[in-house]
Amino acid sequence: MEATGYVTLTRQSGLMREMQVVANNIANGGTTGFRREGVVFSEFVRRAGDAPSLSMALGGTRRVDLSEGALNRTGGTFDFAIRGEGFFLIATPEGDRLTRGGAFSPGPDGSLQTPDGHRLLDAGGAAVVLPGGAGKIALGADGTISADGQAFARIGLWLPEDPLTLRHAGGTMFMAEGVVPAEGGTLVQGALEESNVDPVAEVARMIEVQRSYELGQGFLEREDERMRGMIRMMGG
Repeated sequence: MEATGYVTLTRQSGLMREMQVVANNIANGGTTGFRREGVVFSEFVRRAGDAPSLSMALGGTRRVDLSEGALNRTGGTFDFAIRGEGFFLIATPEGDRLTRGGAFSPGPDGSLQTPDGHRLLDAGGAAVVLPGGAGKIALGADGTISADGQAFARIGLWLPEDPLTLRHAGGTMFMAEGVVPAEGGTLVQGALEESNVDPVAEVARMIEVQRSYELGQGFLEREDERMRGMIRMMGG
């Protein structure tokens, strides 16, 4: 295959990854706390002997959009939303994870847990556990959580120590190489943050990516036919 074919193939591979990311964004348009992702294309340039340099497009890096989603008032006692910067920190069997999904509920041991059973951690990295016989639960904007007027924990808000290490770990969870306390974020009780996906923009992007992919595919088919024709001429 000639250089033009390899260049087009790398572009097609990147476009396929972008199509998958866009499709995942659309599928999670109604998922609480979901963060849309995009694909970052980079250019790889290499000398080709005496010929002009070869430029190839690589689309292997995902970018997380950290813009806030809309606030959905639910009235749920253990529905918490974040305004401003920060993530909740939850404990999973694979290690601590970050999330903006704030739908929690008390587990059998009284700890606040995600729908998947992962514990919510406080500002000190310990599980948030409701005191026995707790009555009215209230959450302050600073994360202080109290039962019947008595504070018993403070929910922490966290950020990745290095934003470039933030990676999607499935669902609404993210992983990072180290976390630090977030400054300036506030919490809202009785509300959930919606996905930050704009369905109209994502569908428009999907159409654009599909058209670009089809153009590249058409070029590869024409190039293949050209090479087959040359082989037939040389063999005839």
